[in-house]
Amino acid sequence: MVQLNVALFGYLPSEITVKALVGILEAIEAVGGKASIENNFKEAIASFNETSLHALLSPLGTFSSQEEVPKETSLFVSFGGDGTMLKAITYIKDSGIPLVGVNTGRLGFLSTIDVGAVQKVITDFVAGAYTIEERSMVGLYTNHPIDAFREVNVALNEITVSRKDTTAMITVATYLDGEYLTSYWADGLIIATPTGSTGYSLSCGGPVMAPGTNSLILTPIAPHNLNARPLIITDHTEIRLVVSGREQQHLVSLDSRIASIDNGTELVIKKAPYTLKMVAYTSESFLKTLRKKLLWGEDKRN
Repeated sequence: MVQLNVALFGYLPSEITVKALVGILEAIEAVGGKASIENNFKEAIASFNETSLHALLSPLGTFSSQEEVPKETSLFVSFGGDGTMLKAITYIKDSGIPLVGVNTGRLGFLSTIDVGAVQKVITDFVAGAYTIEERSMVGLYTNHPIDAFREVNVALNEITVSRKDTTAMITVATYLDGEYLTSYWADGLIIATPTGSTGYSLSCGGPVMAPGTNSLILTPIAPHNLNARPLIITDHTEIRLVVSGREQQHLVSLDSRIASIDNGTELVIKKAPYTLKMVAYTSESFLKTLRKKLLWGEDKRN
């Protein structure tokens, strides 16, 4: 039997995080597995006065980058909300390590495992009561590398261009596979994956898409073109954007990472060459998450 090796990551831990981490470490120990933990996360957790946690933490190895994550890692566990999971992909990159999130944050659409059921992350994984979902990502390509995205130029949820230092809208000239589509007069434009369809894009009026859909969504942010609507395109489409406006720069974000870019810079966005493997447990499902997190079907008459 292959030994279970788990990598642990979190950001801004709380008492809830400590409780969840203790549960995971005890479950790993019970099945004879091994664990490593991100260095900053370990230091932050160690500041909590929890005796049982300190005993579990002391033998763990640490990592600070993808290169330091143990090669034999069979599962990567993120503790926090969806934002923490988006940070976790910068450690996973193209390694193929499966990712699962324990929700110690708020909404938790990506991090679906509740703290009360945290041990099943390990027990169900060892029992094989899960499937692996291949989540597509989008990559950003420019003529000159952008420092903020030099190490990781892909996003799981969305790539967004938006205005900076002004209340004036920007103009986003948009081309699909080399053909001109339109120029959005708006606060910005979101290029979302199916995974990201329940995030920023949704709050701007975009549709919800099932994770396995081979599509991307173009969702304008507060467009002044009153007839502009979200557009679904095949994920094999190459998207080219050129931004202009009153200011000299605009913002570009890849999930939670952000940078200032000079107007006129050609931004090419296309499907990333690799996917993210997300663990989907048998007891959870995308449809169940829709009902639970977005309150679909909630009605006092029912």
